[in-house]
Amino acid sequence: MSNSNTVEEMFKVGAHYGYSKSRRHPTVAPFIFGAKNGVEIFDLEKIDDLLAKAKEFVSKVASEGQQVLFVSGKRQAIGIVKDAAMSIDQPFVVGRWIGGTITNFDEMKKRVSRLETLTEQKEKGLLAKYTKKERLLIDREIEKLEERFGGVVSMRQKPAAVFIVDSLQEDIALAEALKMNVPVVSLCNSDCDISKIDYPIVANDSSVDSIRFFVKEIVEAYKEGAKNKKTVAGDK
Repeated sequence: MSNSNTVEEMFKVGAHYGYSKSRRHPTVAPFIFGAKNGVEIFDLEKIDDLLAKAKEFVSKVASEGQQVLFVSGKRQAIGIVKDAAMSIDQPFVVGRWIGGTITNFDEMKKRVSRLETLTEQKEKGLLAKYTKKERLLIDREIEKLEERFGGVVSMRQKPAAVFIVDSLQEDIALAEALKMNVPVVSLCNSDCDISKIDYPIVANDSSVDSIRFFVKEIVEAYKEGAKNKKTVAGDK
């Protein structure tokens, strides 16, 4: 059953706006309420049900002490997704997807290990033995590694779930998750194929306000689950 307060909040952030009918993927048809000025409108009560299922799953992942990998290369979402993931100490990939993050995890961890080693050596002043030119090259390597792998340093094993903003744009990340049987939660607009998504949230994935709302909901669900984990641990 939908929550009237949540539906109202979704309406305020414009979550109900999809794209034109010509861009609609057939799988989202059940969630279309109608159209206005050529733009399709989502049925927010149905979307609220989808959101509730996604939040319940994310909360469960957190309660088991497992990780959710946050992903988006969408310009409007990059800052929101990065800040959200960092606020709950979860790994993230923003900007360009790093091929093999999930499917070639061992190789990715080697690059992360290299980043950690160089960063530690620099912080401890162990790079002083190198020439000025060598230190400059090492600094550049650290910068490149940080840019590419800084968000996944905390990911010690394959994530228990992936949260994606715009599964159509992040098709490679989605394909890797599917290949490795990692459940996917995704904010999907009307142009996305939601048949491939375990927990789709069909709503506006282009508006900053809408993206921020749904990302915050996922973060809150994770926090709630993590809190339950601590409570259970404390009871033992």
